[in-house]
Amino acid sequence: MERRFYLDLANSGLAMPIGTDVILHEHSDPAAVLNDGIALGKVFEEAASRYRTPLALPTMDLELEKHWLLELLGVPRDQAPAYHFAGPPGEQALATVRERINEPLNRRMAAMTRAVAYVAHETDLVPVGMCIGPFSLMTKLLSDPIVPIALAGAGVSADMDDEVKAVEQVLDMAIRVILRYVDAQIKAGARMIFVAEPAANAVYLSPRQIDAGSDIFERYVMKYNLRLRALLAAWDVDLAFHCCGELNDYMVSKFVELEPVILSLGSSRKLWEDARLAPDDIVMFGNLPSKRFFSDADITVEQVQESAAELVRKMDEAGQPFILGTECDVLSVPGHEGTIKAKINAMMQGVRTEAAVV
Repeated sequence: MERRFYLDLANSGLAMPIGTDVILHEHSDPAAVLNDGIALGKVFEEAASRYRTPLALPTMDLELEKHWLLELLGVPRDQAPAYHFAGPPGEQALATVRERINEPLNRRMAAMTRAVAYVAHETDLVPVGMCIGPFSLMTKLLSDPIVPIALAGAGVSADMDDEVKAVEQVLDMAIRVILRYVDAQIKAGARMIFVAEPAANAVYLSPRQIDAGSDIFERYVMKYNLRLRALLAAWDVDLAFHCCGELNDYMVSKFVELEPVILSLGSSRKLWEDARLAPDDIVMFGNLPSKRFFSDADITVEQVQESAAELVRKMDEAGQPFILGTECDVLSVPGHEGTIKAKINAMMQGVRTEAAVV
């Protein structure tokens, strides 16, 4: 797609949530849908229609790549959710992943890929693929990634410390699994890949170390995301980059270097201030506090409307292309469905009136 397409979407006053999970859970058996590529693709289509967007966003499940990686290594499926490497996976594990990486995807990932294909071939929507970012996948596979990342930031090498070695070996496996999954979605017809990298933030990566000259962000975040970006570029597929973690200006500026067509940031950021960090051909997306939509005690419909209006006004003043959206995916919460939908509706009414006429 040409960048102009996304700029035109922003100029049209589009407002949309990352809200496919809400639509999924309107179905009687969401678990069955997640394993049925055609049914799942129809959910993507239904969500795009409901939210009046040409972008067929998938559900955001950031556990898929972890589970498949562990399957490749022979970890029993029922152990995968709580599994963490106790130390460096070792050269044999690395070799196993390299040898098995082209085996068929597991059932859930295959269904996601088939859903992308449904959108690509049966609708006129933009088929969007999804993956977790490599750094975030690594953090899901280690019980305590913060300490070894800090050691690496202080100059401790993998040869000097097994915990640091574990981080680097897991990153090596993580990027291989992600590239394989993304490649499958591209071949199914994805025209954009939504990369969710929420852990690449100031909790895991010390701003103090970075300010002191550490290259830890480049080595552990950018290096691997640039490999993913290169794959997308080779296929002329667009990047939507998402991080809803705690960030500083440096981190946002590094994400800009990935040249996403859409940059999605969490509600910890003031997007109108971040506009100075991005060129005017990157559409900024967000960042209403969707993690709080389920509770009127946390945020009311009126407060959503007020926040939406403020975002639209300040982004217009900043002159940055902008799509009003949510800071992350909007999850369906049993018993709170009506409350969540009311806030989605309030958000979608927060479009620029003059732009909507165009």
